[in-house]
Amino acid sequence: MNWSVHHNPAASRFETEIEAHLCVADYRLAGGVMTMTHTYVPPVLEGHGIAAALVGAALAHARAADLRVRPSCSYVARYMRRHPETLDLLEPGD
Repeated sequence: MNWSVHHNPAASRFETEIEAHLCVADYRLAGGVMTMTHTYVPPVLEGHGIAAALVGAALAHARAADLRVRPSCSYVARYMRRHPETLDLLEPGD
């Protein structure tokens, strides 16, 4: 499946709406570091790769904006371990 993920900087999140359900990857931005705080996909939509699409879009944005990433969200940390090509985005010490 292919979803349209949108960056909503006013809400500090990446989001997509599927079947009237809002799915999000939230972040905080400070000092050139994007702290990924929370990823949410409603239970009815879990297991379809939506969270991965959200996090992938967030990390692509971080790379393009020359930001470091702090994965406070456990899903983001697992995603980055499974996709070693993203590990260079980690803030030193994380």
